[in-house]
Amino acid sequence: MPVIHDTNFLEHMPSNCAVQFLDRVERSADREAFRFPRGEAWESVTWRQAGDRVRRLAAGLLALGLEPEQRVGIASSTRYEWILADLAVMCAGGATTTVYPSTGGDDTAYILSDSACRIVFAEDESQLAKLREHRAELPELMKVVSFDDALADGADGDWVISLDQLAELGDAHLAATPDAVDAVAKAIGPDQLATLIYTSGTTGKPKGVRTLHRAWVFEGEAIKAQDILHEDDLQFLWLPMAHSFGKVLLSTQLACGFATAIDGRVDKIVDNLGIVKPTFMGAAPRIFEKAHARIVTMQAAEGGAKEKIFLKAFEVGRKVDALRLAGKSVPLPLKVQHALFDKLVFSKVRERFGGRVKFFISGSAALNADIAAWFHAAGVLILEGYGMTENAAGATVNHPDAYKLGTVGQPFPGTEVRIGEGGEVQLKGPHVMAGYHNRPEATSDALTEDGWLRTGDKGELDADGFLKITGRIKELFKTSGGKYIAPPAIEAKFKAICPYVSQFMVFGAERNFVSALITLDPDAIAGWAAENGKEGKDYTALVNDDAVQAMVAEYVDELNAQLNRWETIKKWKLLDHDLTIESGELTPSLKVKRNVVENNNAELIDSFYS
Repeated sequence: MPVIHDTNFLEHMPSNCAVQFLDRVERSADREAFRFPRGEAWESVTWRQAGDRVRRLAAGLLALGLEPEQRVGIASSTRYEWILADLAVMCAGGATTTVYPSTGGDDTAYILSDSACRIVFAEDESQLAKLREHRAELPELMKVVSFDDALADGADGDWVISLDQLAELGDAHLAATPDAVDAVAKAIGPDQLATLIYTSGTTGKPKGVRTLHRAWVFEGEAIKAQDILHEDDLQFLWLPMAHSFGKVLLSTQLACGFATAIDGRVDKIVDNLGIVKPTFMGAAPRIFEKAHARIVTMQAAEGGAKEKIFLKAFEVGRKVDALRLAGKSVPLPLKVQHALFDKLVFSKVRERFGGRVKFFISGSAALNADIAAWFHAAGVLILEGYGMTENAAGATVNHPDAYKLGTVGQPFPGTEVRIGEGGEVQLKGPHVMAGYHNRPEATSDALTEDGWLRTGDKGELDADGFLKITGRIKELFKTSGGKYIAPPAIEAKFKAICPYVSQFMVFGAERNFVSALITLDPDAIAGWAAENGKEGKDYTALVNDDAVQAMVAEYVDELNAQLNRWETIKKWKLLDHDLTIESGELTPSLKVKRNVVENNNAELIDSFYS
């Protein structure tokens, strides 16, 4: 498994994201670029059509007086208009400032004020209401562009205009200066600011990560150089575009030229996969955990012969996988058995994802190795990658021809990875941020004197250059008995064991034992209730039900049997609600804000030890 190290692409990279996009429009003009839902149907546009729309919007921004590197906010969920707005901002020489639609009014105002946004694209009435409420705090904000035409009704004077009205301003600008957008795009340097992404920190105000054009271009071209995605691929994109994982997939699309189907509604992912039938998709681990749990619990509910066939299929699949991954041949009887189970079981698992997926890409948090192996046994390859907002999302990734489950793959060509003091993973390359906006001290803390990015993650590199992340350094804690605990490792084990769990959070720093807070997946536990004569009970009633408590206790016992004595969970509690983005306990990329959960449940956690 050699490290993929060809860096010839570095000499031929586009100078900036705008040129990268306009070149793609010219090369792939009549190929499909994007498709998106319109009511119950899906609408498709070519690169030429997308390019025309982006040019008009970019010219509109220039007509409003946007100057190089001035910030333009986008407060919206993932949708086609988000991408149009982002591309238009970059083609006009501006810098996109991303705002999650779930961000509260105060934090939205802070982000737009700290970044000195001149213009903001607002998705709907809820986003516009935040801007109205805090308008006095945003003296730099001269114009709001609404994705909803009905909101540009004159109620705010000329402060709010529609996307079409912005395009009309662009038409007038282009009529006077036809080459305005192309001239601006060509003048953008690789070290010009492209994006400000504010990290959703668990404490204090969010920090704006300054990402340059060269970083996004590098990310896309580095993935293209690995030859895993091509023009005839089809991506399904649901990830928050305000997150670096979503943004890097757009950069990859510009580099590789494939089409993207876009719909940010998380509850529609499974339905959309069946309709769109993509060849790949990026996702957070929680999506794979939910899919695994759903399939396993459905088969358990079937019971009888079907469940026996299902379990036997995965037993055989694991055996075949073990032989193939070890480079050994599969005996003929086992091969025949596997082919039968592939037809009876595994093909149906793959069909749930549309039937054409070549691989998934998992990022933003650690993927449980057992769940990755379960999917692999079914012929579903999940390539785990690694990176962070501070390095434009991608630093390492597994390759379809060179992967190791349980690792986050090898470094991108052009990326350097080293293990620093205390086992910290450190990164270097064209994708590393220019620093935190208006935060010189935080920037100095994040970068070493010789220019390496401190990730805050603990990891190790194997002999083949594959990186394994073993936990967040700040999340590691020591019990009062002096034993170190790595919560993510324990939490991942439980998620692989219990198909009903949503979140499993381990605590115990400076305490004499380890405890846990548990939430259940509402859909999964509702299915269990229907099978166990408790249909109709709401979530709170179910988590307090004796039978549910006993069922979860069995899974905790199973977990404890796999742990060292000092790691075992001595006390735990089912919370009466699942964690949500809206409650502030999950990030928009579905990662747990551990500090928020701990603070919200401090009294309960303390009671474990009283």
